[in-house]
Amino acid sequence: MDALLPCVIALLLPPLFLYLIISFMRNKNNNLPPGTRGWPALGENLELSMLGRLKFVKDRMEKYSPDVFQTSLHGERMAVFCGAQGNKFLFNNENKLVTSWWPKSMRKALMFPEFVDINVKQVSALKRSFHHDILKPEALKQYLPVMDAQARQHLDHEWIPNAVVKVFPLSKKYTLELACRLFLGVVDPEDIKSLADPLALAVQGMFSVPIDLPGTAYNRAIKGGKMVRQELMRIINKRRKELMMETTNESTKRPDLLSKMLLLTDENGQFFSEMEISNNLIGLLVASFDTTSSAVTAVINYLAQLPHIYEEVFKEQMEIAKSKGPNELLTWEDTEKMKYSWNVARESLRLMPPAQGAFRETITEFTYAGFTIPKGWKTFWTVHSSHKNPEYFPEPEKFDPSRFEGSGPPPYAFVPFGGGPRMCPGKEYARIEVLVFMHNLVTRFKLEKAIPNEKVVFHDSPRPLHGVPVRLHPHQK
Repeated sequence: MDALLPCVIALLLPPLFLYLIISFMRNKNNNLPPGTRGWPALGENLELSMLGRLKFVKDRMEKYSPDVFQTSLHGERMAVFCGAQGNKFLFNNENKLVTSWWPKSMRKALMFPEFVDINVKQVSALKRSFHHDILKPEALKQYLPVMDAQARQHLDHEWIPNAVVKVFPLSKKYTLELACRLFLGVVDPEDIKSLADPLALAVQGMFSVPIDLPGTAYNRAIKGGKMVRQELMRIINKRRKELMMETTNESTKRPDLLSKMLLLTDENGQFFSEMEISNNLIGLLVASFDTTSSAVTAVINYLAQLPHIYEEVFKEQMEIAKSKGPNELLTWEDTEKMKYSWNVARESLRLMPPAQGAFRETITEFTYAGFTIPKGWKTFWTVHSSHKNPEYFPEPEKFDPSRFEGSGPPPYAFVPFGGGPRMCPGKEYARIEVLVFMHNLVTRFKLEKAIPNEKVVFHDSPRPLHGVPVRLHPHQK
């Protein structure tokens, strides 16, 4: 028996030592935000998937804290910041306490493998330099007639021949076609389809659990992303050859973003590589295919659902239409007159925000709302915790465009485009695209929802279960 004692002690010491270490670490960080890490390895990804992000966040705010709670998503310890104060804190501490971070599933699906493990901050900075001037108001003025012409063409071909249309898939088709035209200079339907089909796979799985097994969303996203990159590389190489054969004057007159990217050089006078250009173009295409199309869908959903709102938008848009010639395209000045329409669009984005928030990584330990957020943790700011908060928006479920009159909502409460240094650079692009489409739509049709109480599931973007089918009633000429 005495001989066995050392063996027993030797077996018990390691787990006891581990337990003491864990207990010590817990005591050391006993001021962490309240919450749970969920299942080993899986975290709370299953709960998020089943509940949707809106209910997931709401439940945990009620159970743990209305300011910040901890969870485990995408294989990472995460602090979820809530409300306008949480938004303000993260936006104002960009590159001070937190920095850019994307889930591995998103990086693996959408970026070239060579870029997956490099500093995301470097890619983000490169991306913003690549956006050049195409997303600024000065440049959008010259692209606005193109948007108007594209909207007219889309409605002629996809809407007018039908009595009932599904808004969600048609919005995706329209926004991607416009993005391909403006960003890539691509208008051929087959070329666009070669991007659209795999892009759908990549988008559907870009925030999934990173388990690369056949049949998983992550596996499909990786395959879709690879096909998107291959198609983009084909387009980029073809365009580079075309530019090499043109004179400098001809090349600089090309209006699309891809051509401008291919002519840009870095501080050393070197042209950017095809992979760098591709990675940044993918971001623009994803935004057009997913978030911008969701914004268009949200606006049309409420126009079809609320006749009194539609009538006010119709009056405003008809005043503009009557001031134009039969085939005269919209101008920047016309969109500046669409004040009520933009308030309707903003209220639509409040209730159905295209994106549900964004991730960051802590670069130093800090304290928020009395809780410690350790270095290396990931953070997430959430849209719905302010958009649906009665403190900022009385009767939050009520559709009321007047909320945006005068000084509008409190600062940091309305954040469909984010805020701070990393506010979405495509905000003005989305605004003009939505207003131009609204104008063309309401001046042609009166709208009626075919499924009045259609359910919308909120995951990484809102997903109407039936695609928002709408009956079209053409106006009498």
